[in-house]
Amino acid sequence: MGGIKRKDYEAALEPLQRELIDAQRWIMEKGQRLVVVFEGRDAAGKGGVIKAIGQMLNTRGYRVVALSKPNEQERSQWYFQRYVSHLPGAGEIVMLDRSWYNRAGVEKVMGFCSEAEYQQFLQQCPVFERLLTDAGTLLVKYWLTVDQEMQEERFAERAADPFKRWKISPVDIAARDRYADYGEARDAMIAATHADNAPWFLVDFNDQRRGRLNLIRHLLDWLPDHKVPEKPLKLPKLKGKPGREKVADASRWVKETW
Repeated sequence: MGGIKRKDYEAALEPLQRELIDAQRWIMEKGQRLVVVFEGRDAAGKGGVIKAIGQMLNTRGYRVVALSKPNEQERSQWYFQRYVSHLPGAGEIVMLDRSWYNRAGVEKVMGFCSEAEYQQFLQQCPVFERLLTDAGTLLVKYWLTVDQEMQEERFAERAADPFKRWKISPVDIAARDRYADYGEARDAMIAATHADNAPWFLVDFNDQRRGRLNLIRHLLDWLPDHKVPEKPLKLPKLKGKPGREKVADASRWVKETW
């Protein structure tokens, strides 16, 4: 299956983004809480799909959470503790660019946690997520898949591009030889933590544009009926003539270079 051309992708994305605006309006008006977890291999395309989802949304109604590795204090806490403060309030969407599932993925594969910590996570995670959903939070989890050959192409592109080089971490480089191990860890994670209240879905991201469209379509279909009548907006007639910017100190203007 060939890749989607940019113009075709943009044409397909626009109506989906309109639906996302409708969904956000429903979430904000009804006081819903939505958590979307994005997991997957390095360079799968998590950041790109999150950007596509949030591009046209009201920035006051959603947050992207991408936590760095825990500090000393956080490592001494209950594992899920540092994520709790980032959960959404009423009327809010939170998109997690990686999540508490780090423990079942990179920490497990790269040996950053003990076997006991890993097993404890697999037991506690469904309980933690059940508490969230029982309290009314909508929770859906996506794993973005990418074949190793495509992953290597993206790593090479990032390494050669100074605007993308920062995306490659030492852990990413070390993990390149653990492709099969990550697959096994993913399967064990999903088997232990998939539930009707907090389901997992896999999305093919070998073609990132196609993957974004499929994921967004699925997310919109997964949400409950979220149609809220849109109130027409008619601006009243402006009183007087349009004003122009005037400042007391013209030296404060930024010099125009373009």
